[in-house]
Amino acid sequence: MRIKSARLAAPALIALVALGACTPLRTHTGYVVDADLVNSVQPGVDNRQSVLAVLGKPSFASQFNQGDWYYVSRDSRNFAFNTPHAKEQLTLRITFDPAGNVTAVYKGGVEQVASISPYGKKTPTLGKERNFFDELFGNIGTVGAAGVGGQGGGDNGGRDTP
Repeated sequence: MRIKSARLAAPALIALVALGACTPLRTHTGYVVDADLVNSVQPGVDNRQSVLAVLGKPSFASQFNQGDWYYVSRDSRNFAFNTPHAKEQLTLRITFDPAGNVTAVYKGGVEQVASISPYGKKTPTLGKERNFFDELFGNIGTVGAAGVGGQGGGDNGGRDTP
């Protein structure tokens, strides 16, 4: 009786372990959001120093528009080895005037996540398509050819050139 129940329990145990491997993996990247601190930043009241003291260093800063600051937070999920997909995202953009005072606070969500699919395995280029033999033998005859620049250095042997 014990052997029979062990034979039935082994496949069930393997199935449970296999199903446990398919649980979603959850990851958090970027800024850790504290809603109270984010809501405390007010346009016309705060400046760069106060925002830095309240929210900390930004995820990245713009090189244009007086250096807007961005705080990005993303929660993703995926199964096993699949590509992670963003489930939640907060993009906080804080704009400053030239004096360093906060002029606006913008919040964005997961709708800003862009999904791109690259074009095949090869980047299309303009011009001639070269094959293996063009690549292998393409430079034959160009070394030292007239007008290509392989005819000597800067010293012309004292001769005047027209």
